[in-house]
Parts: sequence; structure tokens; C-alpha cells
Amino acid sequence: MSERLEDIAVAMVANGKGLLAADESSGTIKKRFDSIGLESTADSRRDYREMLFRSDEAMKNYISGVILYDETIRQNAKDGTSLVKIMQDAGCIPGIKVDAGAKPLAGFPGETITEGLDGLRERLAEYYKLGARFSKWRAAISISDGLPTWGAVKQNAQALARYAALCQEAGIVPIVEPEVLMDGTPGNHSIERCYEVSEWVLKTVFDELYDARVVLEGMILKPNMVVAGQKAQKASVEQVAELTVRLLKSTVPSAVPGIAFLSGGQTEEEATAHLSAMNANFTMPWKLTFSYGRALQAAALSAWNGKSENVAAGQRAFAHRAKMNGLAATGGWKKDLEKAA
Repeated sequence: MSERLEDIAVAMVANGKGLLAADESSGTIKKRFDSIGLESTADSRRDYREMLFRSDEAMKNYISGVILYDETIRQNAKDGTSLVKIMQDAGCIPGIKVDAGAKPLAGFPGETITEGLDGLRERLAEYYKLGARFSKWRAAISISDGLPTWGAVKQNAQALARYAALCQEAGIVPIVEPEVLMDGTPGNHSIERCYEVSEWVLKTVFDELYDARVVLEGMILKPNMVVAGQKAQKASVEQVAELTVRLLKSTVPSAVPGIAFLSGGQTEEEATAHLSAMNANFTMPWKLTFSYGRALQAAALSAWNGKSENVAAGQRAFAHRAKMNGLAATGGWKKDLEKAA
């Protein structure tokens, strides 16, 4: 495969394919495993991810790349094959989460700043040697009375831009992920408020990317969809699709090759339906696809249930969700296809 940033970015949003976010931190994967009564150990985490990565139907047909956690990019499968090689053999691009998580932002109560810039140049060089060709950095923006503040939006946008520039220097495509949260406190904001904040955030992020001399053709944007707060009345699929496309057209330069949405607290089917409605009903200058974690994995985790005899069932569940989202990435998903599973 080409090593040009622009070519890698285009391959990440290949037609009918999207990204699997398997970059859960140790704390997050423990919560997921707790839900099925499974102890989180290096071996159980490896077994779970190996089950996903060896799902040939999903990985070869619907997944373009996988975002990994530091532990996972270094792990070998039970037979000694590196997990990275298993992905590459399926035609998938390995990626890596490089941020150190959102921490309280000094002087800004209730807001966070994503850390991890210290030593990032050296870590990126190591990850490149381990096979990573793209990376991810998430900035979390909360909505409540008086939030977000300009200071928090600005500082997170600057951090995203510094990260993206370092990635491109290292030959790694940056996924730029500014997430306006649908949950949190109070979590009852309207879809119009989500639009307003998301527009502000994206405009600020692209201003900072420009100032940092980030090559837009060699990056992928991973934004939230425009949705109401988790405790507010849900908007229709059509309204979410229309407002999200309007937001993107007003903020995202056409030079960006692709936009891979996060699911951000939506149900599996909601995330699929919203993506499909956008692709089915609008003409856009970029590819719109998925970069889902829980919305791709929840059914697979439940079907697997931590048992080796359930690997095939877990892979079938994963393949189904991957196929549904692959269809959504071309606007071809239909609700009745869910029942046919």
C-alpha cells in the first residue's frame, strides 16, 4: 500500500468501509467485561480482540482500519501471530490511540483538556515501526449552562492541531476527533444547541489546523453527529441527518477526504440509521463513514460472553453490525435488514 498520507486517508474511507474503534482504555474495557462477568486480564483482552480481528467477513469486507490501544498494538494472538499482522492480512490499516485522556482543565470548572503531547513525537516514531499508519486524538467538549467556554474550546483545538502536525511529520494520518458530548450534566440540551456548539468547535478546530500547517488531504475528521442531549427528546432520523450535513457543509473544507463519525452514546441502530440517511439523501464533497466502538462491538461482546465456544457467534454478531454500517456508508441500509440477521 502507498505510504503517502493522502493515499492512506483515502483508503481509510474506502467505499462501503469504515473504522473499528478498538482502542478502549484498560478502565473502559474492564467496564465492558464486567457487564458479562468476565475478568479483564491481558489474556482475556487479547482473546476478545483476536475474535474480532479474525472475523474475516467483517474485516475483509467492511472494515478499512482499526484503532488500537497501546497494549493491543504490541500483543500477539494465541498462535504467536501479531494482532497487527492479522489485521494487515485482512487488508485493514492498523491505527493507534495516542492521547492520554481528558483531564480537568485548570481554571475552567466542569471542562477538560486532553493530555498526551509530551513525548508524542517519540511515541509516534515507535508506533510507526510497530505498523501504525494512522492515529486518533479525542477532545471532549461538554454542553451545560455557560459551557463550553471559549478558553476550553480554544485550548482543545490547539492541542488537536499540534497532535495532527506531529502525526503528519511522522508519516501517520491523524484522526482529528472533537466530540461535543450528548451525555453529561445536565444532558438535556436541544439539537439546535448541539448544532450551535458543534459549529463553533469545528470552525475553531479548522482555524487551528490551518495555523499549524496541517495538510487537510492527509487527515480524517471524526466528529459527533448533531443530536439532542441524552436526557432530551430525541429528534427524528431525518432531522439528525439534515442538521449534521448542514453543519459539515458550513465548517469542513472539501479538501478533507473523509469524515468518520463517532457513535457518541447512540444505540447501535440509531448510529447506523443516521449515517445511512445522510448518504442516501445528500450529495457531499467528502466520504461519510463510521468509526464506531461500542456501536460495532456491543452485540459481539454479548454473543461471545467470554467463552471460547462462542467465538463463532461473536464473529457473526460483529459481521452483521459491520455489514449494516458498511451499507449505511453507501446509503443502502434499511431497517428490515436488521430483522433478517
